Amino acid sequence: MWPQSFFRLLFASAAVAACGLLPAAAVAAEPAVGTAVKLPALTLLDGRQLPAGYFQGKPVIVEYWASWCPFCARQNPHLQKLVPLARSKGLEILTVSVDRKESAARDYVHKHSYTFPVAMETPELRSVFGKRKVLPEIFVIKADGKIAEVIPGEMFEEDVLELIKYAPKPG
Repeated sequence: MWPQSFFRLLFASAAVAACGLLPAAAVAAEPAVGTAVKLPALTLLDGRQLPAGYFQGKPVIVEYWASWCPFCARQNPHLQKLVPLARSKGLEILTVSVDRKESAARDYVHKHSYTFPVAMETPELRSVFGKRKVLPEIFVIKADGKIAEVIPGEMFEEDVLELIKYAPKPG
């Protein structure tokens, strides 16, 4: 039988969340396929500032990763191979590091000579994408701003490269 204190804590937690006393980022759920999302203003590790709305009207692949994640270490080289092809076809790529220290993400990207854009996770991004439960994780956002796919976990190279299908069609 569950102790009565457990049920009190559970009820109190639900009441606090329902009343909106927790920040939105603390209770944000991962967006489902078909959900419209808007990316906030971002600062990339290379210092570039992307204003809110920068990705509006553009398809974008968003990958969450961490420098300490072995699955990310195997997937990121595949994503790097996609970068030049995506750029030539109008498909945007944004990666988001969940490392606690920016220096860890910066060192990792430099060590591997990755050229994909990297932002650090922020409360604003967490309010859009929710809290990570798995790494790596990819969100595919169509040009209309709706989530086309949510892909949790490591992908094979051919599957990562196949994401080019989300590039705008010529003509």
